[in-house]
Amino acid sequence: MFEIFLKTLPFFALIGLGYQACRTGFFTAEAAAYLTKFVFYFALSAMLFRFAANLSLAEIFDWWFVAAYLWGCFVVYAIATAVAFLRRRSIEEAAVEAQCAVIGNTGFLGVPMLIVLLGEAAAGPVLMVLSLDLIVFSSIIVILITGSRDGRMSLGILKTVGMGLIKNPMIVSMTLGLAWSGTGWAVPGPVNEFLGILGAAATPGALFAIGASLAGKSAERIQVAGWLSFCKLVLHPLAVGFAALWLFPVDTFDAAVMIAASSLPVAGNVYILAQHYGVAPQRVSASILISTALSILTVSAVIAWVSGMAGIVPGG
Repeated sequence: MFEIFLKTLPFFALIGLGYQACRTGFFTAEAAAYLTKFVFYFALSAMLFRFAANLSLAEIFDWWFVAAYLWGCFVVYAIATAVAFLRRRSIEEAAVEAQCAVIGNTGFLGVPMLIVLLGEAAAGPVLMVLSLDLIVFSSIIVILITGSRDGRMSLGILKTVGMGLIKNPMIVSMTLGLAWSGTGWAVPGPVNEFLGILGAAATPGALFAIGASLAGKSAERIQVAGWLSFCKLVLHPLAVGFAALWLFPVDTFDAAVMIAASSLPVAGNVYILAQHYGVAPQRVSASILISTALSILTVSAVIAWVSGMAGIVPGG
């Protein structure tokens, strides 16, 4: 556990550096926003395209994997929703809280960290988790909030969901990468080197950007945020682990990566959605802040567990 902690510490140290730089005013909020935009649209997209272009859909898509991950997610999603309803929260608030409970920072933290720690073989499972989060759960929250406000489902909601997916550079880069892979052509040398150089900026850039974004977060409504952080950091990996290891015949290595990905703290894009729709942004903000701080220990513990289970040497 201590050795794994030391290997994950540099990743969280970069988050802390970004937090401190923005908190002290050395790095402005505007600068943080532009850094995030660079990582989101360029560096991370280049990294995702490069990984996807060297994989085939058959390598990353497995129905048992999808079933196990979604089963674990929906169990925790249902628990968080039920608790929200018991507290007499609206459908919109319940949807946002449930999103906090199951959507981790896979894009900005999971892709850079888990591929380095668990090896490039982890790229396929991590991309699969990221795709399911973006396609399934980003769609669900938009449908629930918009449908709740309109009082009914409409074609307009589906259009909003579809346009959101089409405009997401992570979805676009992975789709284009897999499409290129499907041609059977190797990525030309200069293009591959270009993508490698640009994609190399994703790891430090994304981690620094996470920290910078946390500097503007507040820790209000601690009890609810603490509960949602517990759902995300503890219940989610446990539920996904139970499904992947006992309910469905998932490959051991893929299960290990899936569980590690599910242990990540609450994703920043949940806050963007909450702020966009005006639904409990402070609650989400606190959940991101608390879960990220606690994940320094919990993610290390989960990676130590799955590494031992799958015989992985982290960082080796």
